This record gives sequence, structure tokens and C-alpha cells, in this order.
Amino acid sequence: MVKRKSLFGAIAVAALLVVSSAHAALSSSSSATASSVAGARALAPTAGCGKAPALNSGTQTIQSGGKTRSFILRLPDNYNNNTPYRLFFGFHWRGGTMNDVDSGGTSGYPWSFYGMRQMSNNNAIFVAPQGIGNGWANSGNEDVVLVDDLIRRIDAALCVDTSQRFAMGFSYGGGMSYSLACSRANVFRAVAVYAGAQLSGCSDGSQPIAYMGLHGIGDSVLNISQGRSLRDRFVRNNGCTAQNPPEPGSGSRTHITTTYSGCRAGYPVVWAAFDNGHMPGPVDGTYAESGITTWTKGEVWRFFSQFGSDPNPNPTPTPTPTPTANPGTQTSPLRGTASGKCLDVTGASQANGALAQIWDCNGQSNQQWTSNGANELRVYGNKCLDVSNQSSADGAAVQIWDCNGQNNQKWRLNSDGSITALGSNKCLDVPNNASANGTKLVIWSCNGGGNQRWTRI
Repeated sequence: MVKRKSLFGAIAVAALLVVSSAHAALSSSSSATASSVAGARALAPTAGCGKAPALNSGTQTIQSGGKTRSFILRLPDNYNNNTPYRLFFGFHWRGGTMNDVDSGGTSGYPWSFYGMRQMSNNNAIFVAPQGIGNGWANSGNEDVVLVDDLIRRIDAALCVDTSQRFAMGFSYGGGMSYSLACSRANVFRAVAVYAGAQLSGCSDGSQPIAYMGLHGIGDSVLNISQGRSLRDRFVRNNGCTAQNPPEPGSGSRTHITTTYSGCRAGYPVVWAAFDNGHMPGPVDGTYAESGITTWTKGEVWRFFSQFGSDPNPNPTPTPTPTPTANPGTQTSPLRGTASGKCLDVTGASQANGALAQIWDCNGQSNQQWTSNGANELRVYGNKCLDVSNQSSADGAAVQIWDCNGQNNQKWRLNSDGSITALGSNKCLDVPNNASANGTKLVIWSCNGGGNQRWTRI
């Protein structure tokens, strides 16, 4: 089990807390407006880059709002002052502590910072602030101001990529992460809210930010409807297509993760509903939780790590590939020659319209593609790789859809490794020769570039 204390009973009172003060100013390194952010933000190093680190791992204090506040900082073991690192804020639940977030409780290191330390492979900076009274009431905006002050200190002392700041938290900590999504959408790249509600206020709340919500259908502390409400704010802000994403049935002991369609480039919304109660670390097939075996840390890491630096330039065109007949039925991952990443379904979703992307090869079911005699590329057994709206235009999106035998679901695997969409005679293409996790795939005029060649592994 994940070691944590339950919420205080007076959640309803905490939910009434609102943030009244305006945004506190941050350093110039974090002042770009969210509306100027494209699908991939350029790497933006801080003043601490190139200098000996002025902060070390461990418990620290800072003066903020006239109070002495505490936080725990974790640097990579091999910290390099010339490498701009991702920065993660982890917020504890009500009754929890910064030590609980940092230690991972009884699950230990695999659950430190909700599993992100393990998933980052010792290649990110983490900070766990301590809430006043072990909560995040954010009275007078003091907790948002604390985050502002921490960012200033960390930016000055350490090498951070200011385009790669993330916040996450469970329950009251989820409410705090949501508050930052509302008030600091121009500072944080994305947030993950585990079983949260509007507990720490929502100042402004009109700007887009990449948002992931996770909530149990049986949550008796903060009903799932509260989590849906938080999610829906950013469905609107991010310009996503409104929908009621599927959620698992009671007794199924499973989870369903949905990536919304139609969102502004660079501002996805992901919703993960699971058949369990008020917890951040559910495990499929059981009503227990474990920071070691939970699926949430993998999916949250996938969500956060998709945001990378700008893609590489376009490849130089080469001759059109020579067609060959599809081989017999085969099932395996397909890895891009140029990117080294695998053809993947966003968020491991099985919903019609889930977009195809590239991602680190992991052998999971959303990367297992079956080519057959019907010229289909199937995943999950009954979903086909599909060109959206039967388009033949360069840049048309590639998605999955129920197999229906139409030409926009027909593909030819060529001897040079390219994959041709038969309905358009265009090739499956990684835009701009990108290699970042989460890059969405399209069809494009065949040019023989490495970003249009694939190999089975």
C-alpha cells in the first residue's frame, strides 16, 4: 500500500477557499504568455546554467510571504550544470507531508514523487513543498506565491529548462496543481491532477495548459464529478472537442485512458478513470494500491515526457519507393528508422479517433501492429490504422478506427521500409523528421526520407 493519511473530514469547507490576489510576478525567464506557445516549446535555460549549483539535494527553507516555508529538493545524481533539466513540483495530500512525496512511503523510491523520479531515470529536478497545516488552503494566494518564490530561487541556482516545468499532486495536492494550472498556465507546461477538486482556488483559469486528470469512479472522498469539472475547464480552454469519455464499469477493476481530440496543438487533455476509490496508485485487477505496480506512473510519465524541444528540419527528398506486396500476417512493433521510436496509439486509447504517434518502444499492446492479407494494419485486434476523413492531402492525420474495409484503412508495406496509404498513395510520415515522444503521424507525399521508413522489431 502507498503510505499516506486520509483527508480531513471537512473537505467541503476547504472547497470554499478561493484565490483572490492577482498573479505574482516571476523572473523574466518565465514571463512568456501561454498563447505564444506552439506545439513544441524551444528549450529555455535559466541563469543557473553554466554555474556551480547553489542548491543541493535535501530539505531546505525559504522565506515566502513573511513565513519560513520548507521544501525538499532532489537533483540528478550526475547533475550537469550545462544541461537544462525538467523541473517537477510534487504536492502532498491533506495530512501528508513533503517527506511522504519524496520518500514514496512504504513503496519507497519507485513511488517517490508519484513515481516520476524512477520514470525520469535520474534525469530531472524535483521539488516537494510543505503545505501549511499539511494542506494547501492557499489563503491569500500564499501557496501560489510560494511556488513563484521557489521557481525564482531554483532558476537562479540550477540549470532548468523553463519550458519544461510540471506540477502534480493527489487530493488536496491535486487541488493545488489545478490552482497552478489556472493561475500559472504561462509558467508550467503541464499538470497531472490525481483525484482532485477545486480546493485551492482557481485565479484566472482562462488560459490553456496541457492537463491530465486521474480519478476513481468509486471515490467516496472527492466524487469523480469534481474531477470531471476540473478537466472540463481545460477541455474548453484548450479548444478540445467536447465529449463524455468512456469510464470503466463498477467491478471491472480496470482503467480507461482517453486523449481528447481537437485540442490546440501542444495543449492535450487526457482523462484516466479507474474502478477504485480515493487513491493515486491503483492497480488493475485489484482494489488495492501500490506505488510499485500501479499503472498511473507510466501513463503520467508518458503524458509529461511528450513535451520536448523543437523538431529537426525536413529531410532531403529521395526517389519514390518501389512497391512490393504485403507479407503474410505479422504482429510486432514498427520502429521509425529516423526517430528510433515506435508507431504507437496516443494514451493507449482504444477509442475511435485516437491519434497515431511515435513513442519509446515498450512492447505494449498499443504498439503491436498486425499486417494482413487485406492490406490492413490492425492494433488491439479490431482497430485499423486509418487516414482521418478519408483525406488524401499532405498532412492529413492518422488515427485508429473500427476496421471497415475502406481504402483509407489500406496500407502497403514496401521493401524500402516505407508504408503507403493506398487510398491516397501517400506515405506514413513523422512530421519535420521529429523524434520527440508524442509526435503525431500524418500522410505525406513519399520522398524516401528516414522519417517515412519503418522496420519491424
